[in-house]
Amino acid sequence: MGAAVARQPEFHTMDDIYKLPDGQRAELIDGKLYMMASPSTRHQRIVMELSYRIRDYIGNKGGDCEVFPAPFAVFLHADDSLYLEPDISVICNKDKLTDEGCNGSPDWIIEVVSSSSRSMDYNKKLFKYHETGVREYWIVDYERNLITVYNFETGEMMDYTFLDKVRAGIYEDLELDFSGITID
Repeated sequence: MGAAVARQPEFHTMDDIYKLPDGQRAELIDGKLYMMASPSTRHQRIVMELSYRIRDYIGNKGGDCEVFPAPFAVFLHADDSLYLEPDISVICNKDKLTDEGCNGSPDWIIEVVSSSSRSMDYNKKLFKYHETGVREYWIVDYERNLITVYNFETGEMMDYTFLDKVRAGIYEDLELDFSGITID
């Protein structure tokens, strides 16, 4: 009887993302596909409210950055093994923008946690965003009443609640008041 042969894990590329059926979304991290569930109404309310507030701030200041809510493709590496769709991406370098999405690191990323994405947002994505040059990363976890802010430029990490005003590190005077965000 022959020895059992361990199956090698399948390595996925962007071709696999492009082959997904219409409406099916996935992210690609280190050659592994992670299927994405449809977001809840609460999740979408938070994403839209934050996107509007950030967009309005940038517009009122005459800023050059742009805000893109998901689905929006972010290609953090030049290779074919890392593709993400952050809930909110703020990009200040227009040279990174193409018709396909963002080539390189956004300046600021916000992920709104859902039960199916918790491990990805707190672990895998945190590491990838840090290592690829994202300046600031927020994890908004409404089930835990927690907003965790990572300012990768200063090395600071702060926790807030939905009763707090949270200052964005990439801007001098942008503060988002989470107490005014309706989540139910």
